[in-house]
Amino acid sequence: MQNKKLTLCLLLSVLFSCNKKLVPSVEPMIIPQPSKLEFANGDFILSDETQLIASEGFKIASEYLKAFILEGSGISLKESTGVNTISFVKEENFTNPEAYTLEVSEDKITISALSDKGAFYAVQSLRQLLPVGFENNTFANKKLAVKCLKIEDAPQFPYRGMHLDVGRHMFSVDFIKKYIDALAMLKLNTFHWHLTEDQGWRIEIKKYPKLQEIAAFRSETLIGHYDSQPQLFDGKRYGGYYTQEEIKEVVAYATERFVTVIPEIELPGHSQAAIAAYPELGCTGEQVEVAKKGGVYENIYCSKEETFTFLENVFDEVLALFPSEYIHIGGDEAPKTHWKNCAACQQRIQDEGLKDEHELQSYFISRIEKYLNSKGRQIIGWDEILEGGLAPNATVMSWRGFNGAIQAAKQQHQVILTPGSHCYFDHYQSEDKAEPLAIGGYLPLEKVYGLNPIPEELSPEEAKYVLGAQGNVWTEYMQSSKKVEYMVFPRILALSEVVWSSPTQKNYKEFAARVENFHKRLDALEINYANHFYEIEGSMITSEDQVAFQLETASQGKTIRYTKDGSEPNLQAEIYTKPIPITESTTIKASVFNDVEALGKTFTQEILVHKAVGKKITINKKPNPAYLGSGASGLINGIAGSDTRFNDKQWLGFWGEDIEITIDLGKETAIQSVETRFHNGNVNWIYAPKEVTVVFDTAEEKQQLKSPISEELIVPMKVEKSTKTRFIKLLIPNFEIIPHGKAGAGNKAWIFIDEIIVK
Repeated sequence: MQNKKLTLCLLLSVLFSCNKKLVPSVEPMIIPQPSKLEFANGDFILSDETQLIASEGFKIASEYLKAFILEGSGISLKESTGVNTISFVKEENFTNPEAYTLEVSEDKITISALSDKGAFYAVQSLRQLLPVGFENNTFANKKLAVKCLKIEDAPQFPYRGMHLDVGRHMFSVDFIKKYIDALAMLKLNTFHWHLTEDQGWRIEIKKYPKLQEIAAFRSETLIGHYDSQPQLFDGKRYGGYYTQEEIKEVVAYATERFVTVIPEIELPGHSQAAIAAYPELGCTGEQVEVAKKGGVYENIYCSKEETFTFLENVFDEVLALFPSEYIHIGGDEAPKTHWKNCAACQQRIQDEGLKDEHELQSYFISRIEKYLNSKGRQIIGWDEILEGGLAPNATVMSWRGFNGAIQAAKQQHQVILTPGSHCYFDHYQSEDKAEPLAIGGYLPLEKVYGLNPIPEELSPEEAKYVLGAQGNVWTEYMQSSKKVEYMVFPRILALSEVVWSSPTQKNYKEFAARVENFHKRLDALEINYANHFYEIEGSMITSEDQVAFQLETASQGKTIRYTKDGSEPNLQAEIYTKPIPITESTTIKASVFNDVEALGKTFTQEILVHKAVGKKITINKKPNPAYLGSGASGLINGIAGSDTRFNDKQWLGFWGEDIEITIDLGKETAIQSVETRFHNGNVNWIYAPKEVTVVFDTAEEKQQLKSPISEELIVPMKVEKSTKTRFIKLLIPNFEIIPHGKAGAGNKAWIFIDEIIVK
C-alpha cells in the first residue's frame, strides 16, 4: 500500500512538473491589427520537438524565426518533416508580395506567402503570440502553448515609413539598428535617414574630405529652447559622421529585415554645413560656420555649375551605398534672399527663361532629378518642390498639411503624407508641464491614430497616387537615443496601424488596450516609451443649456476620482460618471485609480467662468486644419491655453488671414472689459497682430499692441470699456508678410489666439 501511494505521488509530481512547464497561450493583441483574425479551439505546443519546414525562397523569414525562438527561449527548432511543425509555404495565388496567411492549429503552424517579405511579416505577427520573455531571453520554460487561430493579412499602403534626423544630433550605429528592428517589428518598411543639415553633415564623402573635417562638426550647441531669451550655448564642439563602411553595415542590416533605407541629401536649402566646408558652393563665397542652433538659414546652394558638379559627385557616392529606388533631396525651407542678389543666379534665371527665384528652385530640383533619373533612381522632396513647378517624375512628401499632397496627386504625382499636425513626433505628446523639452505643438497618441492618409478632396482615381505615410523625428531637442525612443513610442504604434490596417477597423479604445498590453514587450526590449495611459484629458462642454467639464482617460477598467476645491483626490473622492456642471470659477483635480491607489499624475484644470462662457461665437474664417484647438467655442470656454505650446487644445491658428470674431451674449449685458492674448513665436512664423479693434453695439475701441517683432512669446490685449452690449466683435488683421531676416521671410504670418475673456 505504501509503495502504491509513493508511486501515485511520484506520478502526480511528474504531471504537475510537466504542467508547470507548459506556459499558457498569449491572448492575441497584435499591432498593427491584422485584416482578418479568426480564433479556433485548442493550442499548438511549441517545444524542442517542433520541426521547421521552409520552402525555397523563405530563407530570411525562416532563419529570423528560428533565431528569435532560440535566442529568446533556448528552444531549438529542428529542420525536418514530421508532426508538430512550423511550415513556410509559397502561395502563388497572392498578388501582394507583402500579404500573408498565418494559421495555427493543434499540430502545425503554417505561414503562407508569395514572398519572403510577406512571410517575414507573418513571423512578426507570430512573435506577438509568444510571451514577452522571448524578447530578452528571460523565457525559462521549454514548452508553451500558442492559441489556435487564422490570420489573413495585407497592408493598406505600400510605403510605411519612419524618419530620423541625425544632423541636429547624431546616434550610434547600434541605435540605428535598434530603430530599424522596431520598424520591422511593426511592419514598417522604410527608414528615411536624414543625413545632412545646417547643423551637421553626417555621411562620409571621400571626394570631399572637408565634409568630414569641417561640415560634420559645430563649435557649440544651443542650450534650452530656441525661443528662450537670451539664447545660451554649451561651448562644446559637437559632431561626427557615419563612415561608408558603417552605412553599408546599416543598409545590409535593414535589408535583412525588409526595411528600405532612403537617404536624404538636402538641397538647395539646409546646406550651411556643406557651405561652411566649401564656401564656393554658396552665392557669396564668404566663410560661414556650421549652424549652432535650429531655424532656417539664408546660406543655400548657389545655382552655378560648380554646385551641380559637387552635388552630382556626392550623389555618385551616395548611390553606391544605397540601393533604394528613391533618393530624398529635401527641397524645403530655402530662402531666396541670396539668389535675388547673386549675379550667377540672376544670369541663370535669364539664360533658362525663368520667371523668378521660385522657378529657379524648380530648375534646381529638376536638374538634380534628371541626373538621378539617369542613374535609375527617383526623387522624393518636401512639398516646397511644388513651388515654381514640380519636377517631372518627383514624389512629394507633404509636411505642411494636406494641401501639398492634394495638389501633387491631382497632377498625377505620387505622394507620401507626413503632415506636421499628425506625423511630427518631435511635438509634445502630453499637456503635462513636466514633459521633457520639445520644439512645441501637441500630438497625442489618439491624434496620430486618427490620421487618414487619403485626403477626402481626392477622387478614387487620384487617391491611387497616395503611397502611404511617414512619421518624422527632428532631433533639435533629442540629445540621446533614450529621448528619441520616448518621443517615438508609443506614437509609432499608432502610425503602424494607420498605414497597415484597414480604416474600417479603427477603434481607438480597443487600440489603446492593445498598446497598454504592448508596453510589456517594450519593457522587455528596453525601449524607453512614454506612458500617458494614466493621464486624464479634460474638455469643456458649452451650450446655451449647459456648461460642464468632461474627463476621459485612455486606460481601460480604471476609475476617475475628482475634487472641485483644489484638494488632491483620494479613494474617498467623488467618482466621475458624467460631465461635471460648472457654475462658478473653480479648480478641478482628478486622478486615475485602481482599487488601491492612484495611478499616474494628478490632472489639474483651472476654469474661469466669465460673461462669454457658453455663449454663441462665430469666426469669419475657419482655423487651419492643423491648429483647430477646441474650435471657435474653445475661445470662450473658460480655459486658457498653454504659455509655451501654441497648438494645444485651446489656441486657434490661422494662416495669413484677417480674422473677425463675433460673440453674441444673448442679450444686452453690462461689461467692464474684453481681453485676450496672442502667441508671438516668430521662429515658428507666428506673429501677434499690430492692432486689434473691439466693436460693441454702440462704440468701438482700437487697441494698439506692443510691437509683435519682439522677444515676448505672449502678447496680451485688453480693452477696458464700461458699457452695455449684446454683441462684441474683434477685428484682427494679419501681420502680413514676414520680414527679411526672420524665419519664414517672404511668407504670410500665422495668428494664434487664446481665450477671449469678457468681464
